[in-house]
Amino acid sequence: MGKRRKISEFEIIERYFAPLAAAEPGALGLIDDAAVLALDAGHRMVVTTDTLIAGVHFRPLDAPEDIAAKVLRVNLSDLAAMGAQPISYTLSAALTDAIDEDWLACFSKSLASDQIRYAITLVGGDTVATPGPLSFGVTAFGSVKEGSELRRSSAHPGDSVFVSGTIGDAALGLLALRGELKDLDAASAQFLIDRYLRPQPRIELGHRLIGQIHAAADISDGLVADLDHIAQASGVAVILEASLVPLSSAARTALSGNPALMDTVLSGGDDYELIFTSPPGAASSLALLADETGIALTRVGTVAEGNGTGVRVVDSAGKKKNISEAGYRHF
Repeated sequence: MGKRRKISEFEIIERYFAPLAAAEPGALGLIDDAAVLALDAGHRMVVTTDTLIAGVHFRPLDAPEDIAAKVLRVNLSDLAAMGAQPISYTLSAALTDAIDEDWLACFSKSLASDQIRYAITLVGGDTVATPGPLSFGVTAFGSVKEGSELRRSSAHPGDSVFVSGTIGDAALGLLALRGELKDLDAASAQFLIDRYLRPQPRIELGHRLIGQIHAAADISDGLVADLDHIAQASGVAVILEASLVPLSSAARTALSGNPALMDTVLSGGDDYELIFTSPPGAASSLALLADETGIALTRVGTVAEGNGTGVRVVDSAGKKKNISEAGYRHF
């Protein structure tokens, strides 16, 4: 049998990535050196970049569909945290020899599905070969009305702290993937694994929070860590009430067998839910927003004076709770 011909960089772009750019004229068919994009008057561009590396941010043997979803969605979550609507993205792919055309077909098909789901289009990037590890970099572009973007630095003492959805599922899902939740039933384990592999960026929620809240961030490094980012940026302290943190039924099942996993819930990353602070009196409007979006919004704490002194985690009796790790550290 003859040796399989290796596909070239430009064939990869033409066959798998150019179709993802077809809806945006400014992408120029991915044949030029750069894209040319326009914004409506009165709007600002929101730009975010994330790099995901095999063995660090995803498992090397994860399905290409799951890798594609995570690569794009973690960036969309950053746009959601700013209240921005997605416009386009660039993709840099460093591919190893293990990546063949079947893999690329599944990867690009997953991106195409998410482009429809989140109304975003590929407009450029780079494709290179690497001895490893497999890695991807995405820069995502969004649009927000001038002066209305959500920021980390706008929390006020007296604000309530809210989170969307449920917390800790992704971190527990990674443990399940590693076989470390041996007593967990199969359905609960699969739910948690899906939450780890396929984050759900809260695009609509972020956009609709504009004008209703003060500060916001997405939960990527962990609940405590990302709350600390808000506290530091805003020059405040945050009191997090651990007993109020919303848990899925699967997470509750996991914790029932091992209550010490609550530390993982509080410090584990990859939830990609939104955490935000809201002024007094906003609870009723947030309850209405939760009903309209179908996304639970749960009060989990309070903002206090503190000059950026960080996060204090307390139990149901108000006693300080120490956790073993504050969140994911990149270095």
